[in-house]
Amino acid sequence: MSDIFKPISEDRPNAASGTSAIPGSAPTSNTTPGTIYSSPDALRDSDSGEGGKAVLAGVLGGFASAIGYIVYSRLPAEQKDRLRGQARTLVESRVNELRTRFNL
Repeated sequence: MSDIFKPISEDRPNAASGTSAIPGSAPTSNTTPGTIYSSPDALRDSDSGEGGKAVLAGVLGGFASAIGYIVYSRLPAEQKDRLRGQARTLVESRVNELRTRFNL
């Protein structure tokens, strides 16, 4: 039994009498009623795809940003300026929207 699931000292039964260490209380068993201890294998099975999905999302995001950078770097200067202006106005509008929502 690992240290995580061991009962605390007040809940341990006396080895000689089979009663609880707390005077006046009923005898206790090793497990609390209604408590279910799952094995580490059950925990691993329930999270089996989450890590892989996170890595896949990160890799796909990296590819998308790399492709975007390559496309952006090959644009003429006037289109780059136009894109920067559009991005600036988009960010300004979002900041203004948040300011009005939160009264900043």
